[in-house]
Amino acid sequence: MKFRSDVLSLILIFAAPVLWAPQMHHHAEPSEKLGTVSFPISCAPGLQPSFEHSIALLHSFSYDEAEKQFQQIAAKDPGCAMAYWGEALSLYRQLWFPPEEPVLKRGLALVQRAEAAKAKTQRERDYIAALAAFYGDYDKKDHPTRAAAFSQAMEKVYQHYPDDREAAAFYALSLLSSEPEDDPQLAQPKKAVAILNAVLEKEPNHPGVAHYLIHACDNSQMAELGLPAARHYAAIAPASAHALHMPSHIFARLGLWQEDIQSNLASVAAVENPAGPHVGAEHSLHAMDFLEYAYLQIGDDAKASAIVARASAVRKEQLDEGFGDFLGYVNAHIPALYALETRQWKAAEALEPPVGADPNNQAITYWARAVAAGHLRDVPAASKAFAQFDAMLDAVRKGPRPFLANGMATNRDEAGAWLAFAEGKNYEAITLLRPLADDQDQIGKGEVELPAREMLADILLEIDRPQDALAEYEKSLKTDPNRFNGLYGAARAAEQSDLPEKAASYYARLLKNCESASDSDRPELARARTLLAREMSPN
Repeated sequence: MKFRSDVLSLILIFAAPVLWAPQMHHHAEPSEKLGTVSFPISCAPGLQPSFEHSIALLHSFSYDEAEKQFQQIAAKDPGCAMAYWGEALSLYRQLWFPPEEPVLKRGLALVQRAEAAKAKTQRERDYIAALAAFYGDYDKKDHPTRAAAFSQAMEKVYQHYPDDREAAAFYALSLLSSEPEDDPQLAQPKKAVAILNAVLEKEPNHPGVAHYLIHACDNSQMAELGLPAARHYAAIAPASAHALHMPSHIFARLGLWQEDIQSNLASVAAVENPAGPHVGAEHSLHAMDFLEYAYLQIGDDAKASAIVARASAVRKEQLDEGFGDFLGYVNAHIPALYALETRQWKAAEALEPPVGADPNNQAITYWARAVAAGHLRDVPAASKAFAQFDAMLDAVRKGPRPFLANGMATNRDEAGAWLAFAEGKNYEAITLLRPLADDQDQIGKGEVELPAREMLADILLEIDRPQDALAEYEKSLKTDPNRFNGLYGAARAAEQSDLPEKAASYYARLLKNCESASDSDRPELARARTLLAREMSPN
């Protein structure tokens, strides 16, 4: 199962009904536009719109608000088994970190209340039983085992009620949340896409279907398949800050920077809109993380720098509960990304980890220091940063969430590669980076992470192997298109390989990529303009 620490790309779901029949569609009509949800239940008739509204909230990650609404439904109808089920499902935030023991204990108690309420229909009892497969024996079975059990149970619900679009959506999501670690075939995402596309034909305004399609396609192999859903989801649920942001996961994968920027600007505005529903600052921080990355790819360093300052001003109390040390992640990642992408190696070497951040987030700073020190061939600094990273890794392994150590492996190898490069061990550096790059080609990387293959190309260019570097830059640009440093690196490598036409082509693409940031003072853009002008000169 994959857990990504660079995003809020998370989920949670649920469902509930009476005997399913196509003619029993009831569509929630909440005050804010969140999409079309049809989820009939056998509770008090007047609660149907509120229940479907809660489902719609969950489909767009409004966990806390959905949980409160399920509680209100239970207060109005204590015999409504599906209200307890919905509240329990709102605690299982799929695609996020596994719930910890207090949450699991509470979730199990809610499932037991749902069972005790004796739902009136078999369909409702099947949904409750599926969730019980996740919460039951949580103290004896690990999270991947229970996630797989939930998915298997949801598959039976999906098969038993083929006209139930919510069952299809929830089953598809469970496939994503129980996906085996590092499956290069992406079998479960591909299966989820097939299920979701079938539902989309019948219900084009379903928020969960579009949302989960984006998640399923959020990798280098399948991103193009997610583009239609990405361009539609925000229109389905414009009242959701997360729905406004989520398309940028696909836009970032495809290098569609202007769409990426507009998506996240809209998301930040929704979070900060006092007239809109309450949304914690974690949503705006997540959008800012993507905004900074996109601005850097178009050479707009001024706006990227403003994001660094803006994110650093957010305080922990502005985030909703349940988001752990997300602020620590942002305060480590955003400054590190800015320094590395703008190639300000001395500034990156001088970064300090956020005070009080969890060890896995402090490690981001030490990773950035190691990369920068490697570029500077500063062996003492690279060695120290690598040792500090390992100290954080050891702390994570001994801490309450040791599974986070798995997500630190790539950064550790990258830090080790740059240390080796600083020490003149070029073969070792290349040997560390190449398998990382190959893995990212298959299963992808974080949307706002530096590509390992681009790092590999940088090293090859530094050791005077421009033709080999060019091949790696070009391969990297296939999985991470329109990256500023990828285009510039390819142009330089082509230039040094005595391929002036290819160099000019990449310089032209870089300038086109950055044409909206015409006042950028990046020296790379100045060089591109000079060399293109020289190439076009009749003399």
